[in-house]
Amino acid sequence: MSKTAACKKNMDIHKYFTQSIITAMKRDIQEASGNEVCWIGTINADGRVISVKVGARGNDGMVLVNSALANRELEENAVESLGASHVVIHNHPSGELRPSEADLNVASTYMEMGVGSYIVNNTVSDVYVIVEPVKPKILSVLDADKVAFYLSSSGPLAKKDSNYEERPSQIELVKNVASAFNSGKIAAFEAGTGVGKSYAYLIPSMLWAINNKERIVISTGTINLQQQLVEKDIPAAQKIIGKKIKAILLKGRQNYLCLRRMNDALDEKDLFTEDVDVLENIAAWSKTTNTGSRSDLSFMPTDSVWTRVNSESDACMGARCPYHDSCFVMRVRKEAADANVIVVNHHLLFADIESRMNGVGYDDTAVLPPYRRIIFDEAHGIEDSATSFFSESINRLKLLKQINLMYRSYRGTMTGFLVQAAAVSSADTFYALADECVNDIRDSVSALDNLALESMENDFTARIHSVTVARFRAVLKGMNDLRESIGKFVSMAREVLDGISDDDKMIPCVFESKAVLRRLEDMVVLCKNFCEWDEHDDTVFWMQKTRLPPKKAGDDFLTYVQFMQTPLDVSPLMNMGVFEPMSSVVCTSATLRTGSSFNYWMGRTGLSFVEDGRLMEETFDSPFPYKSNVIFGVPNDAPFPDSPMFQSYVEDVVPQLILAAGGRTLVLFTSYDSLRNTYNSTYPKLLNEGIDVYKQGDDDRFRLLEKFKKNRESVLFATDSFWEGVDVPGESLSQVIMVKLPFAVPNDPVFQARSEAVEKRGGSSFMELSVPQAVIKFRQGFGRLIRRGDDRGVIVVLDRRIVEKKYGRLFTTSVPMTRRMYNPLADILAAIQRFFEQ
Repeated sequence: MSKTAACKKNMDIHKYFTQSIITAMKRDIQEASGNEVCWIGTINADGRVISVKVGARGNDGMVLVNSALANRELEENAVESLGASHVVIHNHPSGELRPSEADLNVASTYMEMGVGSYIVNNTVSDVYVIVEPVKPKILSVLDADKVAFYLSSSGPLAKKDSNYEERPSQIELVKNVASAFNSGKIAAFEAGTGVGKSYAYLIPSMLWAINNKERIVISTGTINLQQQLVEKDIPAAQKIIGKKIKAILLKGRQNYLCLRRMNDALDEKDLFTEDVDVLENIAAWSKTTNTGSRSDLSFMPTDSVWTRVNSESDACMGARCPYHDSCFVMRVRKEAADANVIVVNHHLLFADIESRMNGVGYDDTAVLPPYRRIIFDEAHGIEDSATSFFSESINRLKLLKQINLMYRSYRGTMTGFLVQAAAVSSADTFYALADECVNDIRDSVSALDNLALESMENDFTARIHSVTVARFRAVLKGMNDLRESIGKFVSMAREVLDGISDDDKMIPCVFESKAVLRRLEDMVVLCKNFCEWDEHDDTVFWMQKTRLPPKKAGDDFLTYVQFMQTPLDVSPLMNMGVFEPMSSVVCTSATLRTGSSFNYWMGRTGLSFVEDGRLMEETFDSPFPYKSNVIFGVPNDAPFPDSPMFQSYVEDVVPQLILAAGGRTLVLFTSYDSLRNTYNSTYPKLLNEGIDVYKQGDDDRFRLLEKFKKNRESVLFATDSFWEGVDVPGESLSQVIMVKLPFAVPNDPVFQARSEAVEKRGGSSFMELSVPQAVIKFRQGFGRLIRRGDDRGVIVVLDRRIVEKKYGRLFTTSVPMTRRMYNPLADILAAIQRFFEQ
């Protein structure tokens, strides 16, 4: 065959590259000043390049293809990417993509290895295919019926349990998960309470991992579900399929103790003053713990101590660390390297995705080992998790903590990482400038705090945008002053570090100084972005007051301001970082739809970018008997929530409903003020009837729920986070009262900015954002009641809008059919009493 026989004319770029790779290659070309670049790329089963790594850079007319480097990369990638195929790519800055004789010679060499060759232009908008790569290995597809058999009435699970009942919805879900893996699909699967979605995705995931030697990542929203999966569900699923797999729970490295940092801290106890005992207790624990995980401590260390001794990626010395062989993080990473299934939380997964998007690629280890398939459980929360992860903040305490790590004067003695580094540096300006630089930062951040508090007046939050910018001019000037003062300190610190010889660069204080310096540089960028807020249309800039209780009785609360930047829309990031490069992604939750549509959730999370042929969406209804076991009541004589009489109505009605149910009630509020006032009003009445009342804020979330579970007649008043993740099966939770429909607070800065974006493009922010968001949260609250097949109970919504407003139908059609009552309160109370007497 001639060298030109395999050539193709210019092709549609999107058939050969994902958008995230196009963006990465354009960045690489820009960094090479528009000259030629050579990449080694990995393709998926669809034939699209899903990761690239720069192999060489050249001039505007040629680039050397380093064969040794390329071959090594291909060999390494062949192991890491589990049989994926590869392609060598280079750009022609001229825009003329026809291959030269040299191009054909190189392509011919790689063709014999089954490696493809592409040429692109500098904007990566066009591609010339010289040689098509050999397609990736043939995957061992799952037989959906055989996978479903494990959970059928005649399968191994049924044989282990004589009371086992096959769930048709679970059987359908497991088949769909298998199909999503087989065909490389992106799936949105809503599975109602009781479907048994954990087994439905675990069994096909485990079988796929074994048969194809691929790693599956399962990402969840809560630590409770992670522990349930690792400690209970995965071991049980192994018994069901009769095969062993290796599964591991991975936490962010900040959850693990760093032995080097701990021992350095022990040598500098003066940095801790009041917390020396805590530090010494951690040191004693480090000699007995097998995991080094903070969750295994028998006591709760203060954040100030833990953040000084925990593991941090930018302070890690890697193989050069004297404690490398006994490092807890290295130990758990070695365990994860050959695991079939890795369980993480959404935040850790996004940290890994960010590393891959910023240059690590999808074939190498980043935060996690490489993987191509993800299960998102509790997927209704991934937009909030991604928004939180990709947000950045600065505040007085956060900044001064980093400065104190670098330089601090204590009893006339200078301490800190930078002080130690300066002792081995040739720079001679540090001691003359240090006090001045640090004092400038302290003055600037204090002035900024005062300016922000004064400008915000009585507002708890505030957003900087075109309407409010005049009000915050002084704040922006203060932010610029802070940027300059941090910048001076960074320049001084950089001079100190640059003056350290190669022999001394492995000293721990140098590593720690560099780590802190990177954080300070990020803060400089954040300050700059704030000052140039109008140049970032895709970002929300906002402020929030925070109050800390006094350390000593009689002292005032400490009030300071957090300055935040948050992405306006995370869906493009999700699509580029997750859905495009992955071979398959399964998103599941009990609450993904509003009404009968997935459109809202898919639009917010990036699934709306996925091409139709690759997208699956299905609903699997709960098998629980809601019609016979649940009353859903709305009092038709309640005042509307905007009435001045509504709060007094709530205070009157809530205790009546609780007494009718004999306690055992979860009362969900949308406002903490309403919660507090209702609690203060009803607490004495309920106490007289022998009913204990717990209130969110009186104890931590876990302990409150444990008390509520154990005390059968008790009541829990809660808001916000308690609308989801509360799992109390049995009679301890027999009634859920929702005071209002859970619409987002209209003055929340991020919600406000997103609403304005919808209105700006001609949409209705209320119907496109407020209502769908509230429906999903309402469904979460509704789901707290029935947690197993024999549960019975009552749901009462005191907000008449759910019936009388046109949009209310979206709420009522989104939950299972029950016995429904839109009657006077007296009728509902009587029905509740009869219901529980049966």
